Amino acid sequence: MTPPIGILGGTFDPIHHGHLRLAQEALEQCHLAAVRFVPSGTPPHRTPPHASARQRLEMVRLAVQENPQFTVDEHEIYRTDACYTVDTLSALRDELGAQQPLCLLLGSDAFLLLHTWHEWQRLFDLAHIVVMQRGAGSTGDGRPLGNAINDGDTALRDAYRARLAPSAQVLQERPAGAIMVAHMSALEISATDIRTRCAEGKNIHYLLPQAVGEYIQSHGLYTC
Repeated sequence: MTPPIGILGGTFDPIHHGHLRLAQEALEQCHLAAVRFVPSGTPPHRTPPHASARQRLEMVRLAVQENPQFTVDEHEIYRTDACYTVDTLSALRDELGAQQPLCLLLGSDAFLLLHTWHEWQRLFDLAHIVVMQRGAGSTGDGRPLGNAINDGDTALRDAYRARLAPSAQVLQERPAGAIMVAHMSALEISATDIRTRCAEGKNIHYLLPQAVGEYIQSHGLYTC
């Protein structure tokens, strides 16, 4: 069996302790060999990031520098066209080979919208999907994940029921195709709140790594 590699994408505008804790808990619960942080270039479903690609990449590097199992991946960051996860995973497959297990790490709210993603069903040909539930296993609106899935898109519900893995061992036995549900601490930290605090001149200590906070301050990010 081969330990999987976790893939955590996002704008990371800025990266904070919520992102890092999610990656650490996925690392431990899913027995991952490493987690690759993939800062997005031009996200198709969101407004453009506030910080530049170079700045966001540097903040991620600073955030992960003390953990040898965390690495930074530049597959998306400098792209100017729309960055789709299916394309990034395809590129990683070409790089790492057909037999290396990959795990796409998603929060539960993102997973519930998976059916809206570009070529979303192809994702299962390229990776496992690990759904990270917060706290007691509820979604952002307080509903249990199972209830939210049952009330949502039919195709996503069917995929969830057919692919749900009974344990993390499945993630090592084959390179892609399963859904694993893991749990993470409920850290109420958001990049939006951090940017708002910066704009209002408030303290952001303990919300993100010190090196990232110092970078934000020295470069005057998110101040207007």
